[in-house]
Amino acid sequence: MTTTLPTNARIDVGALADLLDGRWADIRRRTRNLALEPRYRRTLGLSMAEHRARVREQAQALADSGEVQRAFPSRLGGADNPGGNIAGFEELVVADPSLQIKAGVQWGLFGAAVLHLGTAYHHEEFLPGIMSMAVPGCFAMTETGHGSDVASIGTTATYDADAEEFVIHTPTRSAWKEYIGNAAVDGVAAVVFAQLVTRGVDHGVHAFYVPLRDTAGERDEHGAYPYLPGVGGEDDGLKGGLLGVDNGRLHFDQVRIPRRNLLDKYAEVAADGEYSSPIDSPGRRFFTMLGTLVQGRVSLGGSSVATSKIALSTAIRYGNERRQFTTSDPHTESVILDYGAHQRRLLPLLARTYAAAFLHDTLLERFHGVFSGEHETDADREDLETLAAASKALSTWLALDVVQTSREACGGAGYMAENGLVGLHQDMDVYVTFEGDNTVLLQLVGKRLLTDYGREMATMDVAGAVRYVADRAGDMALHRTPLRRASQSIRDWGSRARSAEELREPATQRELLEDRVEAMVEVIAGKLRAVQKASAAEQAAAFNAHQHELIEAARAHGELMQWEAFTAGIARTSDPTTKQVLTWLRDLFGLATIEKNLAWYLVNGRLSAQRARTVTSYIERLLVRLRPHAEDLVDAFGYSAELIGAPIGTGAEGERQDEAQAYYRELRASGQEPVTEKALRAREKKAARAARAS
Repeated sequence: MTTTLPTNARIDVGALADLLDGRWADIRRRTRNLALEPRYRRTLGLSMAEHRARVREQAQALADSGEVQRAFPSRLGGADNPGGNIAGFEELVVADPSLQIKAGVQWGLFGAAVLHLGTAYHHEEFLPGIMSMAVPGCFAMTETGHGSDVASIGTTATYDADAEEFVIHTPTRSAWKEYIGNAAVDGVAAVVFAQLVTRGVDHGVHAFYVPLRDTAGERDEHGAYPYLPGVGGEDDGLKGGLLGVDNGRLHFDQVRIPRRNLLDKYAEVAADGEYSSPIDSPGRRFFTMLGTLVQGRVSLGGSSVATSKIALSTAIRYGNERRQFTTSDPHTESVILDYGAHQRRLLPLLARTYAAAFLHDTLLERFHGVFSGEHETDADREDLETLAAASKALSTWLALDVVQTSREACGGAGYMAENGLVGLHQDMDVYVTFEGDNTVLLQLVGKRLLTDYGREMATMDVAGAVRYVADRAGDMALHRTPLRRASQSIRDWGSRARSAEELREPATQRELLEDRVEAMVEVIAGKLRAVQKASAAEQAAAFNAHQHELIEAARAHGELMQWEAFTAGIARTSDPTTKQVLTWLRDLFGLATIEKNLAWYLVNGRLSAQRARTVTSYIERLLVRLRPHAEDLVDAFGYSAELIGAPIGTGAEGERQDEAQAYYRELRASGQEPVTEKALRAREKKAARAARAS
């Protein structure tokens, strides 16, 4: 494999941009162009009330443009294009994250719930107003006292057969709907999630269309219509970010709605109160209903990847222009991206962002397959939910890491609001909590890994079990710990050069990443199997004791999927230079991930101490190789300096540095440059030595 390129070799930025933007590149770019229009640009310095009002106007403009209804049925003015809709939505983050979330609440949550949980009646009755934003709405799932534990929410919807109505009620303060977008001011209706009770039986969480405000009444000073009888709420007030979104609380006191307002795709209640569902299992019914709303996690992950791209575009462009300190040339300060420490800051994050982008592209294709009906089996949905949970967690955490590091890498300039990084961090912070807390999501992924492991062991034949036990015995002899296959262990060749050669092989990287996942899951499964027949309390205690390990296994699984998606992306690249640079970037991602977990690899015998040192030394070599291509790699993201709007990313810093260098060159040439005290003293000492010698 080639390890060097000509000094003038350049990647094909256009082809790489096409690869990164994927199947819906035209929609992504259309949205970016839309974000350049002044009416969609974020205005700094607005008060919370002003920001909310501006975002409300922007959301209405989006509705009028027809750019946000692609996921809805074509018969109602949509485009039946779920994947393209998400791709366009993710790009709104470059205009203003508040606008993106406002749009997400209206069409991605409120509208999507009616679309995916309702039936023809609900589509015809409610979707036109939602699509046009004539009916701004809320997605009222989260409760103050339950958060991510949706199955345990306290709000009830009790059926009254005599009146053929559901009675929506929040019995306690902890059952209030909390952090609800559009609830403080704009929302006039909501999809409310509540425990459905009929004939004295609680059938679990279902969704209901509930009017909130009287649109015939007078608006208050904030522009909100009065609540309908029995409905109440509060403004969440000042938040850490996303000030353009009017989050609030909602509660209900015996609010009556028609029977038909139950979104009844997965369950019906007849006029006499009889409950029926095509899904017999309450647990499977609950997860099926929530699974239809997975697009929130998909889109948040994608917009977080976009945010990482935006922040890195600013930091790397600035780092390629900003000069600080002289090195070999006493008259010329060095560009800060030439410093190894600066490369260590930014280039591994660039590699992680590419990995996250390639995995998200895979996720978006799967999402479209499920929601377009192309691939809609239970297994497809289960895989989609697992992948979405892992991708959302890793991508949103990545965005915070990238934005903060980029801010620091830009020094004081990065702290200026006009350059966007501080604002991005404030707005993106809550993305790690939206649509499921990241730690909870990784726990879901971990449970899926355990389930799959159990299925594999349960279906293994006798011969397979014998081979498995023999392999484990060999592993224990080699590593003194129960590992995977001894034949696939990474050997120490005793040569640093040969070690580096092997580490850059895709098979070696994949083996190290995959082995960690499998070994961790196997150990956890073994410990939980030991209490399989114990009491419920003992089982819960055992699970709790290994919860952190399970979450780390899930994180490792997500990183493995990112590596695999990155490798698949390289295979779709034809230009030789681009392919080589992407391979180096993929290797940087893989080895940086291994380096982060070197303690595990050393303790569990996967790597020797010498090989561990080789991981770090090869990373340093990769940074040097990638440095000349850093700006091209961020240019391929498709976020121009004009689109981002950060003054430090526009080339202004380079112009200032060029001006300064020209000034000092002319000053030296003129002979008018002052002599430094240090140079003067050196000259005097030299003269004194010469005098003594004579």
